[in-house]
Amino acid sequence: MKHPNPFERRFPNEAKIGLVSISDRASQGVYVDEGIPSLRNWLSRVITTPVVFHERLIPDEVEHITSSLIELVDEMGCDLVLTTGGTGPARRDVTPEATLEIGTREMPGFGEQMRQISLHFVPTAILSRQVAVLREIEGHSALILNLPGQPKSIQETLEGLKDPDGKTLVHGIFAAIPYCIELMGGPCIETDDAIIKAFRPKKKK
Repeated sequence: MKHPNPFERRFPNEAKIGLVSISDRASQGVYVDEGIPSLRNWLSRVITTPVVFHERLIPDEVEHITSSLIELVDEMGCDLVLTTGGTGPARRDVTPEATLEIGTREMPGFGEQMRQISLHFVPTAILSRQVAVLREIEGHSALILNLPGQPKSIQETLEGLKDPDGKTLVHGIFAAIPYCIELMGGPCIETDDAIIKAFRPKKKK
């Protein structure tokens, strides 16, 4: 029996996105996880090209996090993996360490910008330790990003800040993600410009 190739796409520009919510209590059913639904709903509104989601709800354990991230990239063929939760200073917050462990190169600008956005709302944004990495294996690369745990903060960091007239005050990090994925050899992700415009350098004539 022939097994499907995880790196094949139904459409040439189909994006495969992994969503990982990291929480001891949510993974145990103590409360309903809000991270994955928030991510899926926002991405579904923003991305206008084909997309497939792979979702994981796991506890705050380095082994669970690393194995899930590796599975999503190496076995499921995800181009982008977004995690939520586990990025604070508490002892159980180990998402950044696990992410760095399986990454091949760090992308520090994403974490810096996320903290800048959140600082517009709360001074405790400086306690956040979100990181971003590339995971590069033979024939495939993926971008892995740690996002905040709260649904409101997730949207703010992805989408950025706008004034009452809709003018962008601070760019959200998702504006840079489609071009990053293209540079890594991934699909061309298009977005709804009314929500967030994917930035791509103008081609020289």
